[in-house]
Amino acid sequence: MEKPWLAHYPPQIPHHLDYPQKTLTDYLRETAAQFGQKEAIDFLGKRLTFHDIYEQSLKLARYLLEIGLAKGDRVAIMLPNCPQAVISYYGVLLAGGIVVQTNPLYMERELEYQLKDSEASIIITLDILYPKVMKVKGATPLKHVIVTRLQEYLPLVKKILYPFVQKKQKQPLVRIEERDHQHLWEMIMATVQKEEIHMEIDPMEDVALLQYTGGTTGFPKAAMLTHHNLIANTIMCVHWMYRCPKGEETILGVLPFFHVYGMTTIMNLSIMQAYKMILLPKFDIKTTLKTIEKKRPTLFPGAPTMYIALLNDPDLSKYDLSSIKACISGSASLPVEVQEKFEALTGGKVIEGYGLTEASPVTHANFLWDGERVKGSIGVPWPDTEAKIISLETGEEADMNEIGELVVRGPQVMKGYWNQPFETESALRDGWLYTGDIGYMNEKGYFFIVDRKKDMIIASGYNIYPREVEEVLYEHPKVREAVVVGVPHEYRGETVKAFVVLKEGMNCAEEELNEFMRSKLASYKVPRIYEFRKELPKTAVGKILRRALIEEETKKGEAKLG
Repeated sequence: MEKPWLAHYPPQIPHHLDYPQKTLTDYLRETAAQFGQKEAIDFLGKRLTFHDIYEQSLKLARYLLEIGLAKGDRVAIMLPNCPQAVISYYGVLLAGGIVVQTNPLYMERELEYQLKDSEASIIITLDILYPKVMKVKGATPLKHVIVTRLQEYLPLVKKILYPFVQKKQKQPLVRIEERDHQHLWEMIMATVQKEEIHMEIDPMEDVALLQYTGGTTGFPKAAMLTHHNLIANTIMCVHWMYRCPKGEETILGVLPFFHVYGMTTIMNLSIMQAYKMILLPKFDIKTTLKTIEKKRPTLFPGAPTMYIALLNDPDLSKYDLSSIKACISGSASLPVEVQEKFEALTGGKVIEGYGLTEASPVTHANFLWDGERVKGSIGVPWPDTEAKIISLETGEEADMNEIGELVVRGPQVMKGYWNQPFETESALRDGWLYTGDIGYMNEKGYFFIVDRKKDMIIASGYNIYPREVEEVLYEHPKVREAVVVGVPHEYRGETVKAFVVLKEGMNCAEEELNEFMRSKLASYKVPRIYEFRKELPKTAVGKILRRALIEEETKKGEAKLG
């Protein structure tokens, strides 16, 4: 197939890359050997070297084997960003297990579903999440629970003060005694001897990770990502960021590692490239601003909502964010207004990328430095990644600038869905991954996403793409966040509704917004209904849950009919 985007690649980015037949743990072993005493993690002031990470990963792997883990068994990791999350990930892989990343914010119903679906026999979690795990344990295949505490990896003073902080924040003080099937992380690290472990792993075929899709609609599905999938995507990332020498960068790790985007662009990239990770267990505006000023990270992978939140902080001007030289924004579309403001603030580059769980996750991005950046575009496919648009009407490859479904193919694309052959056949056809995203490619080979296939609004026969309407809403000086959905309408079939969060201290009448929108859009695209809210529902990565709002509207409609 023709690849017009390759003509725009800067000479520093090869069109084709080499992907060694290695496992993810091979990279940890090599980095620990070459950069063993280099600082790998800064967690709230506690520092660990690459040697520390490798040694403790080996201890955990040895223990997992002692309690019966066999090659291919699933181990759930239910942790925020902390040293234990990194050690657990690589420890499970060293033991030949498959990681099941589990969101710490899950409620019992969601947790039970994932543990049953993945058939995880072991879970590694925090003490404050232990009661939640025990409530569902009996209904799942879980045999062992390994429990750790955040304060185990805090500097001495913070470790002493931590119980008081927990009490002030009204967090439960959970006491756990080691007994059959319950295991204490602290005891594992203190008593297990580290020994080299060499499992027979086929990087091309053996699954490293079961990564569940966002689950904003229906039940989540688990993408089976092999060692090769994850390594290929990380190597692509290394070459895309060619001005970031090995061993010389510091990454702000606030994107959660239980999300594949944070896992690849922060954790796996840092291990492969010997970068220092500054870990924050959750995104907090003030903590993030203080951390950037004090710790001086150079790379800040994030989500648009994170950049928006920082830009709207009333004390923003008090902080020096000039250390940031590159940000790759993912998980949702990046409003042009946000990109320009954040670049002006930091002096660094902020580019929009595109990916999905099933592709480990990145497939497209704009160029950070020497190539052309196209505003509003997700950029061009990464090396060895093919992409095309499929016409919604004919099912054939679409013409230039014709809107259709984006499909991708490359070494980062998943093996399939776990125990879901029908879903796998639907998503993977002749090696092509059908993304469910609607977009187009221009003459230069730059791709644009206009919306999710399921989110397109059809009003009075017109196709309306929520992203286009949202981009205009973000241009209004009083709007902080916005999301657009289609709601039932007796005459138009569907009509456009906008949910809007205003900037702090701002007031805005519906008439003002409506007038603004009508000056920018064709009348059929202008929202007919506005709802002002203090906040919008989001995933842990900060992605706005459009489907949750659609479900709200559906229930309202049913209540009216009822």
